[in-house]
Amino acid sequence: MSGAGKTPDSSAKREIRIVLVDDIAETREAVKKILGFEPDFKVVGTASNGREGIEIVKELEPDIVIMDINMPDMDGLEAAKRITTAIYKTGVIMMSVQNDPDYIQKAMLAGARFFLEKPVNMDKLYSTIRSVYEQYAGFRIQWEQAKQGIGRTPIDVSEISKTGGDRAGNVIVVFSGQGGSGKTTIATSLASGLMKEGIKSLLIDASLEFGDCGAFLNLKSQNTLVEISSKVNDLDAEYFDNIVMTHNSGLKVLLAPSNPNIAAEVRERVPDVVAQIIRQVRDYYDFIVVDTSNTLDPNTIPLLEMATKIVLVTTPTLHGIKNARLMLNVFDSAGYEQSKTAIVLNKAVEKATKVLPAPDKIAAYLKRPLSGVIPVVDENIILMAINSGVPVIASDRNTSRAPIAQLIKLSDQLFNELMGINAVSSITEGTPKKSGFFGLFNS
Repeated sequence: MSGAGKTPDSSAKREIRIVLVDDIAETREAVKKILGFEPDFKVVGTASNGREGIEIVKELEPDIVIMDINMPDMDGLEAAKRITTAIYKTGVIMMSVQNDPDYIQKAMLAGARFFLEKPVNMDKLYSTIRSVYEQYAGFRIQWEQAKQGIGRTPIDVSEISKTGGDRAGNVIVVFSGQGGSGKTTIATSLASGLMKEGIKSLLIDASLEFGDCGAFLNLKSQNTLVEISSKVNDLDAEYFDNIVMTHNSGLKVLLAPSNPNIAAEVRERVPDVVAQIIRQVRDYYDFIVVDTSNTLDPNTIPLLEMATKIVLVTTPTLHGIKNARLMLNVFDSAGYEQSKTAIVLNKAVEKATKVLPAPDKIAAYLKRPLSGVIPVVDENIILMAINSGVPVIASDRNTSRAPIAQLIKLSDQLFNELMGINAVSSITEGTPKKSGFFGLFNS
């Protein structure tokens, strides 16, 4: 290969493979010629419209697609949405003569990583291509691992994947009774790890006032669940799909309000807003992973009740273990089957210290088995993933490295349990009949 510099996922000199999609032939040829002067760029294909671009991208699996928005047959917005869903390792850079904020917003909602105004400044184009390429390092690793079957149990989903409106509708609620437990890290990684070919996943940030999913995945949008909150009783699937963000991996994400004051208004108007949203859209997804706040309130409690599985996150600290035990008691009093809750011990130590007990001691105290044990790791690993906008589970090609190996094991365990033949047939709507503690908040 020709080129200069090294990518994070290769020891060889890099070659950034690019596909150009534009309905004007002269533009395609001009951009191709200009990019040819850069030693690390290689234009591997061109297309004259969005539909043709999708086919070429599926065939060639490039690193970058540079695409015009306004094209005949299929525009760039629809093409970007389909490309980022089908080939999540490919970064899409949109171009248009129109720099209207509405166009930019639609491009980002469609899954584009960057928006450039025509005529394009070449230096800006060069830097953007390289920047997007670097940001997609984790997804290229994950893509190659999926193709090779590394770090994943091969699963035939042909019998369980459904068309929109008739999917499994599993709701996984990630909850912790303590702050700083790493709950959001686990929620974003589970949502990513549950994504497989033919499976639709949605991540919802239900921590209304101080949601972190957007920051963890480097997603910014003016559209959040605030826009949906006024339509929860009659939610249109197409409208919902336009509101949710599409992460680079293809994961759909519904962000929390950007302002705590707005969140308070939503709470006052619709106390159980997230549960109402899920009731409207769950049949369109195989998995809905919900990252919650750390409090039992009218927004969180209905989510725990409707959950197919509760992932209860704790740490080996005294208050963490104590709060986990209290939550298990609450679940018992509410009539939950023990199998509904998966306990995940995060930041675990292998051997007990003077202040931190070992996992087996914690399991004995809780009187429940641990579904996942995620060891304490260098915080820089987590921070590097967050700074790259990549779920921790997809942040390194070495799937045996902690905490990636443990997160993969947990996500595959949940997938196999919930998408098995018996699990699919047993999924039901509704909540436990026994009221207990939760009856205080039922309408």
